Amino acid sequence: MTALKEFQRLEAAGVWRATPADQRKDVIVSLGDASLTILDLRENVLAHWSIAAVARANKGQRPAIYHPDGDPGETLELDDNGVEMIDAIEQLRTAIDRTRPKPGKLRLWITGALGAAVIAGIVFWLPDALLRHTVQVVPAVKRAEIGDALLSRITRISGQACMTRDAREPLRRLSSRVLGPGQRGALVVLPAGVRTTAHLPGGRILLNKALVEDPEEPDVTAGYILTERLRALTQDPLEEMLIETGLWSSLRLLTTGELRDTDLERYSEYLLSKEPMPLSDDVVLAAFETAELRSTPYAYAVDITGETTLPLIEADPMTGRDPRPVLSDADWLRLQGICGE
Repeated sequence: MTALKEFQRLEAAGVWRATPADQRKDVIVSLGDASLTILDLRENVLAHWSIAAVARANKGQRPAIYHPDGDPGETLELDDNGVEMIDAIEQLRTAIDRTRPKPGKLRLWITGALGAAVIAGIVFWLPDALLRHTVQVVPAVKRAEIGDALLSRITRISGQACMTRDAREPLRRLSSRVLGPGQRGALVVLPAGVRTTAHLPGGRILLNKALVEDPEEPDVTAGYILTERLRALTQDPLEEMLIETGLWSSLRLLTTGELRDTDLERYSEYLLSKEPMPLSDDVVLAAFETAELRSTPYAYAVDITGETTLPLIEADPMTGRDPRPVLSDADWLRLQGICGE
């Protein structure tokens, strides 16, 4: 990474767009520490891109258009006023391409890329620093790809995800109602495997079919979905995965953008066996209030006596109020048949 030193603190003006549907914004682009930082004109951070995962859409043309590898919808344009930045990015991309590991030569790659720094730092600061940096720079499209790979392995154990034609839209409406309109495809119902709920990198939430088939009202299912999302927000799902799979998993993901099949298998098995992370009652109640959901049905589903979930019953934020329905009766009945006979 010595090639980075001459470009540290390099800045340029550019134009950034998060998605094709968003407006283009004038931004400041800062290069350093193997990543591009994109800030608005008030110096609020809008995005971090790893140089190793930056692709160019129009080689040799101006303005130069860059995007995260695999996500051409998010773009950064640099015109002739940013020639120095463009040259720096191209030099670094070329240098990184030359040092990418070749299949079957992991030992040679470690020696050439990190050398003595890995040997000296591995005992002291490298694991935690590498983990934090990897979690920060991995783009959303790669997180979703990792989540899909994990789901593929989980369904080998649990069976294929449940879905019927009649239940497809009710499931999407439930996801939108609890998690927000941008999360319509976040829910996956499994016939077995997961105890109650689990979450994956990329935003997917897994539900055991019993949480859909057994409750008399959708508020129970909504409560389980909401609390699982809180767990995903409490600790980054990708961070949790990399902690479980170890240092080399973080290093491989950062430098190659890939994970070993053995790491994916190991973590998918861990997800299906781990105990759910406990959440404080105050955090749970605040989330139910924001989502306009009753906490009492969920509390009794967790503990039929209500003894261990009494705070969620007594402080139900919707008591005396008329919350929005989770689903219509017709949608709930269709959703309860999602796994068929």
